[in-house]
Amino acid sequence: MKQSRRDFLAACAVTTSAAMLGKAQAQDDPPPNVVIIFLDDSGYGDFRPFGDPPYTTPNVSRLAREGCTYTQFYVPQAVCSASRAALMTGCFPGRTGVFGAHGPHAHGLDPKFPTMGEVLQEQGYRTAIFGKWHLGDEPETRPFNRGFDETCGLMYSNDMWEHHPENPEHWSKHPLQFWEQDEVTIERVTPEDQTHLTTWYTEHAVDFIDRVHGEPFFLYVPHSMPHVPLFCSDKFKGKSGEGLYADVMLEIDWSVGQIMDALERNDIVDNTLVIFTSDNGPWTSYGNHSGTTPFREAKGTAFDGGIRSACIMKYPKRIEAGTTVDRAFCSIDIMPIVCEITGAQRPFPCDGRNVWPLLEGDKDFQNPHQYYPISTGRQFQGITSGDGRWRFYLPHTYRHVKVAANDGDAGEYERWKIGRALYDLMNDPYETENVIEDYPQVVEMLEGIAMKHKKMFYSNDKKS
Repeated sequence: MKQSRRDFLAACAVTTSAAMLGKAQAQDDPPPNVVIIFLDDSGYGDFRPFGDPPYTTPNVSRLAREGCTYTQFYVPQAVCSASRAALMTGCFPGRTGVFGAHGPHAHGLDPKFPTMGEVLQEQGYRTAIFGKWHLGDEPETRPFNRGFDETCGLMYSNDMWEHHPENPEHWSKHPLQFWEQDEVTIERVTPEDQTHLTTWYTEHAVDFIDRVHGEPFFLYVPHSMPHVPLFCSDKFKGKSGEGLYADVMLEIDWSVGQIMDALERNDIVDNTLVIFTSDNGPWTSYGNHSGTTPFREAKGTAFDGGIRSACIMKYPKRIEAGTTVDRAFCSIDIMPIVCEITGAQRPFPCDGRNVWPLLEGDKDFQNPHQYYPISTGRQFQGITSGDGRWRFYLPHTYRHVKVAANDGDAGEYERWKIGRALYDLMNDPYETENVIEDYPQVVEMLEGIAMKHKKMFYSNDKKS
């Protein structure tokens, strides 16, 4: 009988787990757990200490006090599927071919690119995803077949449904479904169902921790919120006094607290890496149903309003509590750092690098990346220098919010243009002054790198 990839990985996991756990027990140092809480379209300023929102988020603030705040964390593309593929594989969008936001029955992430779930399964970890997957809904690309022992949630964005304000006729042909363990348990998600999403994901996450805390585990919680349409449970509706978006953020903050409490209750806090961040910046065309960012533009652009996300990490064994790191790194680096602390083999290919010294606040550590590429959809648009100081853009058009709408209605965009541009992010983090004429040597170097990257990954793409 032909052995499936999943069966092969499971067999490897059993063998590797026994060897790994035996070694860990001998050293009295169990393998660390990994928890990633990944929000959808959250703005950089939606939580303290990154911003000053008119609502309180005590659990995220607590996580920051007990961990480290990273102020220059990037994603390579400010759109759902591309950002998630980068996190799960450690690869550039140009390498995986995952661009933009995939709809129903899309090809998804090619199985030849191992996910973090698969990598940690092979290391003997119990793995789970509770939330939005958005990397394919066909059998070979669903999370249950991509390295996750336990799953529940949506296969794509919660606005891809019949109640979408734009083109509802199209979406009515593809009902939004809720999945558990590779089976559809809700055939047609309703508005009432959406009010329970954050609670359902959280309850599954807490139950998972309570059941498997005696084994090494990887828990991935990619929330559907605060992506529009916004919903929250009755226990938070109207509680903020600041509108629905604030209510949603209160519930997400509650979710963070529930997960942290579960780690404490099971006495595994010190041996768990917790990562809290977002897939990209806010969808500001939705006005009061979107978050905030102090940076230029927002979701769906190559500017920092789109690609810079708030990030907090807590790992008491190696990350000093109450610290802040103002240096650049990217979501593609999460795979290598997880491999570093768990002892897992970094997959091939992987564009990310192990930047643990940077995360620990080592000021003498030099980021091994020469650059981080930035794209929107299939178009490669620029790079950030590895040290985070410079941003170089190739000429391109981008969407700019012309009129923002409120209360769930979609706003209007117009197309703006940018030519070759250089920004000094150290002195101008809001990208207000193009200094391309002032640093010709920097431009020559970065443009050369950008053109080489474009030729390598986008030369056959007519849309690039």
